[in-house]
Amino acid sequence: MRIIPAIDIINGKCVRLSKGDFSTQKIYNENPLEVAKMFQDYGVKHLHLVDLDGAKASHIVNYKVLDNIASKTQLSIDFGGGLKSDEDLKIAFESGATQITGGSIAVKKPDTFKNWLQKFGSKKIILGADAINEKVAISGWLEESEESLVPFIQNYEKDGVSYVICTDISKDGMLQGPSFDLYQKILNSTTNIKLIASGGISAYDELPKLAEMGCEGTIIGKAIYEQKISMKQLEKFILNN
Repeated sequence: MRIIPAIDIINGKCVRLSKGDFSTQKIYNENPLEVAKMFQDYGVKHLHLVDLDGAKASHIVNYKVLDNIASKTQLSIDFGGGLKSDEDLKIAFESGATQITGGSIAVKKPDTFKNWLQKFGSKKIILGADAINEKVAISGWLEESEESLVPFIQNYEKDGVSYVICTDISKDGMLQGPSFDLYQKILNSTTNIKLIASGGISAYDELPKLAEMGCEGTIIGKAIYEQKISMKQLEKFILNN
């Protein structure tokens, strides 16, 4: 299972939110590149970079941060937040993203998202399936849609999606443990989905459990920044898996 630390960006700074609420933002570092280099020094190979300004603005904003990290580290970066147009994707990939994550767009403009899948391939396009009460949440988690989570993922699996990041928003940034039952439900209901668990990771012991369940990766944010999981522990996990 891949370990994928998260860097969330507001105004070019590394922040974390609780349950996606912008009023809860806490700045952890003024320099995201510094944080990314630290991750790399501990053997991390993957990074989840979220443009929170972009999520609010509905177009890419912090691509210079992406470019800076991509050009000065060897990290494989998946980038998301407000990507709504072909031009947004062009900027993201040209700025060094290995993969992009589309969430709201997959609900509101499925034809556009499916076109991206065909154009760039399933290895480069991740479905962001974030949920509140097993309903898909959109617009930087500011809205709950009528889409039920599991059928939503199943339908996109038929359209060729292979990578899915699923965040249970009620858990995100709360350090209360991930939604094991929800992830198990998704894994039991799909065939070829590479599921990336996100939200609520709070202790090292949760990582082997997610790996045993069959999660392809896990995104870890606040647990790192609040030192609930040490970089030494993550380094050991990466070396042993």
